[in-house]
Amino acid sequence: MSKTRTYDIVLFGATGFTGQLTAEYLARHGGDKLRWALAGRNLDKLEQVRARLVDINAGCRDLALLEADIGDDASMRRIAQAARVVVTTVGPYIEYGEPLVRACADNGTDYVDLTGEPEFVDKMWLRYHESARASGARIVHCCGFDSIPHDLGVWFTVKQLPEGVPLRVQGFVRAGGQFSGGTLHSAVTAFSRLRQYAGISRQRRHEEGDPVDRNVGSIHHGLRFERALGTWALPMPTIDPQIVRRSAAAIDRYGPDFRYGHFVQLKKISSVAKLVAGAGALFVGSQFRPTRERLLALRAPGQGPSEQQRNKGWFKVTFLGDGGGRHVRCEVSGGDPGYGETSKMLAESALCLAFDKLPNVAGVVTTAQAMGDALIERLQRAGIAFRVAESS
Repeated sequence: MSKTRTYDIVLFGATGFTGQLTAEYLARHGGDKLRWALAGRNLDKLEQVRARLVDINAGCRDLALLEADIGDDASMRRIAQAARVVVTTVGPYIEYGEPLVRACADNGTDYVDLTGEPEFVDKMWLRYHESARASGARIVHCCGFDSIPHDLGVWFTVKQLPEGVPLRVQGFVRAGGQFSGGTLHSAVTAFSRLRQYAGISRQRRHEEGDPVDRNVGSIHHGLRFERALGTWALPMPTIDPQIVRRSAAAIDRYGPDFRYGHFVQLKKISSVAKLVAGAGALFVGSQFRPTRERLLALRAPGQGPSEQQRNKGWFKVTFLGDGGGRHVRCEVSGGDPGYGETSKMLAESALCLAFDKLPNVAGVVTTAQAMGDALIERLQRAGIAFRVAESS
């Protein structure tokens, strides 16, 4: 990609809750040489964000503001052509994400987002993977808590195990934090579209196919007590294991036969019951228009937890890996998963794509494919821990 583009990074959706946090992170940590801009449909609100950024970094006084709307393809094309990397926090992505992906894929512009919506990710692969490969664009979805700690955590774990042998990795997630209106709207939208997603998923599996001469699959367990951790483990049906398996299918280092299982970790059986009941209620409520509208009204997009609430957030993902007679236990941990660390992960992903020496890949790719070790190193410097807790 040409380094002569006007901006290294354009942040689209900077007036939203996570968008503002991402802008603040770039203002603090982007560096003096970063050429960046804020983009959105309301210039007055963008000016308010810029004014707050000046209190963090006086150099933001001249930060460019770009008017752009997902309903205006020409504006999407303009910001894609002006940027080396475009970051977007505008969701639900199945409703608002495609025009910007299309513009980036067509114009050879790297793209990162925060989606955790499987239907959107698969649909973008089906529609734009080949055009992005042709243009050299790296379209990287799921660059927040969905799914960086899991995708890169598994990659980190795999590298501690022998090469060329079957590998088995299990991830166990624990976290504490609150959700924003944007997260609620994305979850409800995804639950309400499971039938549409099933068709898109089948189509992608058919067109993408399986790796040649290698096997990639899942570890299937129901609710169980995991003795190695001393806690209950329940299958976690998020987008994360799909992302992990796609990284494994693309990278030979995962071995000739790779299996992954993804679980939420809970100390008490009563917590399992509460989690299942809550998820079930959200799922059922999302299927019918009246209850769906009530759920969406609980919190509006742009609303989220206070700084004090975010400061209490935390996460830890434990990975148990086995292969070739070796066993490792690795951990990825950090602060508030939904917002503080998610905005950090998103911003560092954009900086990594803009400035670091990376694998020569293009298309709709995962964080492990596109950035791998370089992004792990960035996140470690930023305070997210990747460590080997046990090896034998």
